[in-house]
Amino acid sequence: MSSQRSAAIAEAAAWFDRGELLADLQRRVGFRTESQLSESAGSLLSYIRDEIAPSVERLGFRVSIRPNPVDGAPAMLFAERLEDPSLPTVLIYGHGDVVAGYDQQWSEGRSPWNVTIADGRWYGRGTADNKGQHSINLAALQRVIAVRGRLGFNARLLIEMGEEIGSPGLKLACERHASDLRADVLIASDGPRLSSERPTIFLGSRGAFNFELEVNLRDGGHHSGNWGGLLANPGTILANAMGSLVDARGRILVPALRPPAMPDSVRRALTDIEPGEPGGPSIDADWGEPGLTPAERVFGWNALEVLAFRTGNPDRPVNAIPPRASAVMQLRFVAGCDWRTFIPAIRAHLDAQGLTMVDVRQGTMEPMSATRLDPEHPWVRWAVASITATTGTAPAVLPNLGGSLPNDCFADVLGMPTVWIPHSYPACSQHAPDEHMLSRVAREGLQIMTGIFFDLGERGTPARARSSIS
Repeated sequence: MSSQRSAAIAEAAAWFDRGELLADLQRRVGFRTESQLSESAGSLLSYIRDEIAPSVERLGFRVSIRPNPVDGAPAMLFAERLEDPSLPTVLIYGHGDVVAGYDQQWSEGRSPWNVTIADGRWYGRGTADNKGQHSINLAALQRVIAVRGRLGFNARLLIEMGEEIGSPGLKLACERHASDLRADVLIASDGPRLSSERPTIFLGSRGAFNFELEVNLRDGGHHSGNWGGLLANPGTILANAMGSLVDARGRILVPALRPPAMPDSVRRALTDIEPGEPGGPSIDADWGEPGLTPAERVFGWNALEVLAFRTGNPDRPVNAIPPRASAVMQLRFVAGCDWRTFIPAIRAHLDAQGLTMVDVRQGTMEPMSATRLDPEHPWVRWAVASITATTGTAPAVLPNLGGSLPNDCFADVLGMPTVWIPHSYPACSQHAPDEHMLSRVAREGLQIMTGIFFDLGERGTPARARSSIS
């Protein structure tokens, strides 16, 4: 490790220890950027205009705030610092919107809009998702400039304000502004590490596709004593329909909903991966696809989940055959699957089972496509080497996150390799009351990203020989 690199990482740790990152995060958490609420429109714009824009302008970025190509959706921040056309270019992404605060549900009188500290945890809405994570990355850029006097590479930045509502307009923005976002690699941070103890890289995400099943047979309920055995029960029909899609141990039964064969490089990457976090739920060893390890089940395979199932009145059941039943289901799927084929496949399967009375339709949530960079890609090896040099520990490499995020905008629309380095952990209470970031993970994350960005300015990156700047 060069002395200048070591100095940059040491400066990052000292900056953190002075409380500077905490101060940045305290300001940013104070913006009530709940993208699900129409009354938050002003806060969504203010976050990028009044908080992020001045911060990155001080780093020498040229900033523009652009309207969302989808009417009514929040604006986005674009920024760039272009030092030399011959240098590598990185695209950095983050989102400043958060889920609802659930203000009354936080423990010990905490407010989601104020960072409070207890037992090494920084509590506040957005600390883990995603204000804390992109704040770390912006601070790491600052540390490199402070020590080196320049980045040594070109940087482009995209901050959106609608990720928690499905990133409306993001794909279209990437299509329309592709030349302004062109880069050799995306390096971004979101989601959790594999565990709080182990730095992690993930290279894409599973896709998410919601669909609804419904059986609607008649206008009203009928007494189960007088009509039981004479009238078809929608709940029974729907339960059997769901059971024909996924069995009692979570194995997907419809071939068209199962993924293609797992690539050998994915299997190799997952050999030392153990999902789970102390204090979290115990993994059910006999759940899901037989013959797969827990890591392969969540990072390398599809999962079909029942999110909701309703028939009759569950809170106050009566002795009547219900007239209808409905369910919301979700397929989490890996690269190699096309969500556009799912509804036709489910319809054909139900018809073949004689379940023509079960309606199936796509859910209201916008589907997210699955993406995955090859775990043996040169950018992955480069990032692993950088993190190992900083921490002394090889990071976990996940072919994709088990959850979903809009990585297809970068991997598919912009056609670039994608490397995600998360600074949260599985038990962060993301999307729930008491969301928090671990102080020690944030400190290590800042050192990791300072090393990553320092190394981007050195020779030997996998950047293409041609310039990435239009």
